[in-house]
Amino acid sequence: MVDPQSLDEVDVLTRTVYGEARGESEDGQAAVAWVIMNRVAAGHLYMGRSIREVCLKPYQFSCWDRGDVNRSILINLDTNSDGYRRILRVVKQVLNGTRHDNTHGSTHYHANYIQPDWANGRSPLAIICFTIILLDILNPYHNK
Repeated sequence: MVDPQSLDEVDVLTRTVYGEARGESEDGQAAVAWVIMNRVAAGHLYMGRSIREVCLKPYQFSCWDRGDVNRSILINLDTNSDGYRRILRVVKQVLNGTRHDNTHGSTHYHANYIQPDWANGRSPLAIICFTIILLDILNPYHNK
């Protein structure tokens, strides 16, 4: 069992993508990674200014919420497992720029089967794999 605060940023990012999108295609996994990187790039204190801060910010990525079954999975995740290594490859492509930002700068996403209050009145910038709807909440041109 590891303390998430002690993990390096690539590991935190990989675990977060694993927790949020392990059942998605590589495009869907990359979209989650890009949303995180777009939040970091935005540099807003309330979102976090580092990968670790953004990923572990309370109530931002449900896989890290206390009480979410995914949290214990992520804390105990075997970094040598095939699933972890596949997502790590996608994460590294995002980090080194060899996988383009398929979110068009989005800072938020949600599954297509829910409509969270924070997304009301906002138009999607992209829809990835028919399950992830991406929004740029920080950009006033895409807001209500």
